[in-house]
Amino acid sequence: MAAWPDFHPCTCIAVDAQSYGSNNDRRQSEIQHDLPRLLDRAARRAGLDREQWHIQRKGDEQLAVRPLDGSQPRLVDDYVRHLVAELRAHNAQRVPEARMRLRAAVHQGMVELADNGFAGTAVVATARLLNAAPLYAALAAHPDADLALLLSDDVFRATVAGGHTTLSTEDFDRVAVQVKEYEDTAWLWVPAPRTPAASAQNPGAARRGKHAAPVPGEPAADRSGPAAAGGAVISNDYRGDQISVTNIAGPVDARGAVFGFGSTGG
Repeated sequence: MAAWPDFHPCTCIAVDAQSYGSNNDRRQSEIQHDLPRLLDRAARRAGLDREQWHIQRKGDEQLAVRPLDGSQPRLVDDYVRHLVAELRAHNAQRVPEARMRLRAAVHQGMVELADNGFAGTAVVATARLLNAAPLYAALAAHPDADLALLLSDDVFRATVAGGHTTLSTEDFDRVAVQVKEYEDTAWLWVPAPRTPAASAQNPGAARRGKHAAPVPGEPAADRSGPAAAGGAVISNDYRGDQISVTNIAGPVDARGAVFGFGSTGG
């Protein structure tokens, strides 16, 4: 674990579990056991070593500090993406009330390893970002999201706006943050929940286009098929009032038979 004797330029990343205090004792214990494992796995899959980070643990919250070493874009991009994937897999096995949802904030600045934690305004600013109203509002507005991220303006410009990540500036919303004495501009990103796999009833819905099957409940588009021989038009429209049902009792030898299905008027 790298150490430094004085103030040193660092990246600070903080995470906090949403609605931790409203859980009972056993659920709080589960969160405190699961959170470090999720963070560790996300870091490993992003090619980062959290054993080299200085981490301040606080129940449902963690603040990690690491010297600026050129891996900041990977922290903002790969680490966060893998953390979202870990949360998704974790929450898929749980009822909605037991999901873990995280607020996350990333900032940079001068940090000292003090006797009782970390010293420096960068650490304070990270804590303020983590408790900013836009993060809480983002999770409330996106109930299916597992994480909301807030980047300080410095981090956003050094990584995303600088073109050093796979993220686009259009992925972020500029927000104003004011918490206690801290007031600044920050950048909010809510990773979109994974689009559910196209159902068996509506394959291809995840990539909807003009040829995609309509979503149930939406107005049906013009789905008339090409004209058949003789000028007849084949229609795929469903007509529930024109269904014929044939009931067959007993064994039927249908070898060589051809069955046609249709309804009058189309």
